[in-house]
Amino acid sequence: MANTKSAQKNHRKTVARTLRNRSRKTRLKTLAKKVQALAAAGDKEALRAAANEYISAMDRAAKTNLVHSNKANRTKASMAKLLAA
Repeated sequence: MANTKSAQKNHRKTVARTLRNRSRKTRLKTLAKKVQALAAAGDKEALRAAANEYISAMDRAAKTNLVHSNKANRTKASMAKLLAA
């Protein structure tokens, strides 16, 4: 357990950030699965809406360094290919 006040506060901050990051990463994975399912189903309008939502969430995650910016750019490029096909 933490010994000093600052260490206790840092521990609280770490726990809060971990929970927040975990929920955001889980949401990204859920959106990715939704996009893949719609791509397999072939519903273009729903796919476009889901892809836009996924791209937006990925941009926000990259902005806060939750995911690397190159990964966000890669996924956005693959979404563009998927929508163009």
